[in-house]
Amino acid sequence: MKSEPTPFEGGPMDGRVLPILLGPTGHPPKWYEIPVPSADGGPATVLVYERVPAGHSKRLHLQKGWKYAYAPSGRGPGLRWPWTKPKPAPPAA
Repeated sequence: MKSEPTPFEGGPMDGRVLPILLGPTGHPPKWYEIPVPSADGGPATVLVYERVPAGHSKRLHLQKGWKYAYAPSGRGPGLRWPWTKPKPAPPAA
């Protein structure tokens, strides 16, 4: 399997670069979850990072690669099936 060094931005992993396995299309996964064990032996905390473009070239505006941005909500988007309804928006306060 092929991997590429991918930087992490925000959260506890800010500034670190990890080798991430690439999928069959040559892209890293859209969401990356890192389980962090608890010091007191309780349930593990899961850090969630979302794949975003790392930048674009100036002249042709081509994408330069990927990086992971911290998602403080702690959850990925979950499965999206074609027959599921979208979640209702929260009421405006």
